[in-house]
Amino acid sequence: MVLIGASYLFGSLPSAIALARISGLDPSQEKDLHLALWRKAGKTLGSLAIFIDFIKGIIPVLVGFGFNLPLVVVASAGVAAVAGQMWPIFHNFDGEKGNTTGIAVIATLALANKAYLILFFFIPIAIGAAMRFFFAIFSSKEPFFKRIEFPESAHWVVLSFPVSCLAGFATAPIVSWCSSQPIEMTLSFLALFLVIVLRRLTAGLRADLKRNDSVAKMLINRFLFDRSYLGRDKN
Repeated sequence: MVLIGASYLFGSLPSAIALARISGLDPSQEKDLHLALWRKAGKTLGSLAIFIDFIKGIIPVLVGFGFNLPLVVVASAGVAAVAGQMWPIFHNFDGEKGNTTGIAVIATLALANKAYLILFFFIPIAIGAAMRFFFAIFSSKEPFFKRIEFPESAHWVVLSFPVSCLAGFATAPIVSWCSSQPIEMTLSFLALFLVIVLRRLTAGLRADLKRNDSVAKMLINRFLFDRSYLGRDKN
């Protein structure tokens, strides 16, 4: 229980907020801190924020295995770290999307248990990331070294990335189950998928419900694309 609680607090650490403030950004004015850091504070701080998110998922799992704790405790600690990033106690339980930390948890658990087949979960995520990466480069008129801006538009390539992330998180428990991995690990992957979906469906939901738009359409957009409204929905 100590590791699980500590992992939640570790995941709750407001690293992106701290980096934003260091760079002179106002976190309350930014819809997506990672994009804001990448675009406004520079690629170094943007990359550092992503790296820290990975560390939040890796450290709790490695600590658990280092102390030879039961797999159920180690796997639960990984889920707790992701939950901490999504609903941080240090930031009024309003946090980040949890994708990067979740990916780190799944990969670390798979590698530590030599369950290499589970790493197939990363294929749809990598495909979506690559599509978005090349779209950012080739849709920009800036010089090559300034092109990687990861646009937040309603273009289908951009929208495909959250779908690919969702597919990746759904793949992990399925592959784990089909490859006869320990039930504790399979259930932890399922829990990660469920908290990812829960965060998508509920973040900022109260404000969105005040609009007179279709609730069903909004929830579908949230589930698939991790946003309430597509570009054309706002017209």
